[in-house]
Amino acid sequence: MITGTGHVLILGGTTEARQLARTLAPVPLLRVTTSLAGRVTQPRMPDGEIRVGGFGGPGPMAAWLSEQEVAAVIDATHPFAALISANAATAAAAAGVPLVALRRPGWQPGPGDRWHHADSLDDAAALLPGLGRRVFLTTGRLGLAAFAGLDGLDFLVRSVEPPEPPLPRRTRLLLDRGPYTVEGERELLRTYAADVLVTKDSGGPATAAKLTAARELGLPVVVVRRPAPPPGVRTVPDVAAAVAELQRLGCLSPGCLSPGAIPGAAGTCP
Repeated sequence: MITGTGHVLILGGTTEARQLARTLAPVPLLRVTTSLAGRVTQPRMPDGEIRVGGFGGPGPMAAWLSEQEVAAVIDATHPFAALISANAATAAAAAGVPLVALRRPGWQPGPGDRWHHADSLDDAAALLPGLGRRVFLTTGRLGLAAFAGLDGLDFLVRSVEPPEPPLPRRTRLLLDRGPYTVEGERELLRTYAADVLVTKDSGGPATAAKLTAARELGLPVVVVRRPAPPPGVRTVPDVAAAVAELQRLGCLSPGCLSPGAIPGAAGTCP
């Protein structure tokens, strides 16, 4: 059986973060803490210890890492949580703690897709008047002020919790949480008579069904590109690779996790 050493901090809020915590929490002699930013009032709670709320910047976070004797940090936040990731990289470097970013691969367009890439929400908003009048907006509850001035367009905004104002004047709100199905997304797009879909390149299967549905219906999709990760941070694509990094760093003893211990993987052995 694999065993652990020390304290691992997971910066969480994603499916991968919960999967990693579920994988690591049962490991003997390993302390696992997941930090949640606290922006969602009813988050899905991970296994292991939980810390809710920000650290107050890279300085206080570096102090916390030292006080709690953290041996490694896994940044498994949302790919668009750029400020949190930047602060974590600065704090980990200041505390002398290794940091690994766990980032699910981004989506890639396929045959039949009509994607329009944007570098920001402001750029996405600038593209919309030429693409359609009825917009299915799925970029989350933050940053919707970028679309607030588009008074000539109708928006269906989907988010887990009510978005922060200002919002577009002609907005319908749909509170919902994935995963979604292609059938459900197709029906939603048809019922709303959407002309265009707007999304961030979050990656992963939980919310990818809307892209398939848009392709089937021939709709254009505005895809906001991800921010670049902090310079010098090692990035891995999945939970199995994050576990392998923790083994390399000495937080987990060399050995195997049993098949099924890591969701979607056979284990950590060749």
